[in-house]
Amino acid sequence: MKEIDARFTRPVFARLRRLCLALPETYEAASWGHPTFRAGTKTFCAFEMIKDRPSIAFRLSPADVERTVRRQGFFATPYGRDLWVSRWVDDRVSWKLMTALIDKSYRCVANKRMQTALASQREPAPAARARRTTVRGRKTS
Repeated sequence: MKEIDARFTRPVFARLRRLCLALPETYEAASWGHPTFRAGTKTFCAFEMIKDRPSIAFRLSPADVERTVRRQGFFATPYGRDLWVSRWVDDRVSWKLMTALIDKSYRCVANKRMQTALASQREPAPAARARRTTVRGRKTS
């Protein structure tokens, strides 16, 4: 990828970038003058400047777009055709929500192999599974 535009080097974008690139078989590519994140050949997130404000766009199902766009700080992505929703990132963001939306966005475009890799990436280690089973097996008073 070419050198990153200074507008997309803010700390919020650095953290969002790490979340996107942590998913299986993802990479960053410059498209339409801004960073996009792809699973294979399909874009699932994009960083944008809209009206001089920083935002992230998510590829979601039409039902999820309809639900999400009602939340504070979200808006219909201008080119989105009811498949994309954006969030301003120049104010406080919920990192739990951002992580969930990036995950959901990735799952919208990821193929079966990528979905399987994601599932195995998220499985707890054998020792953690054993501990959890033991804890559940105890009687509580």
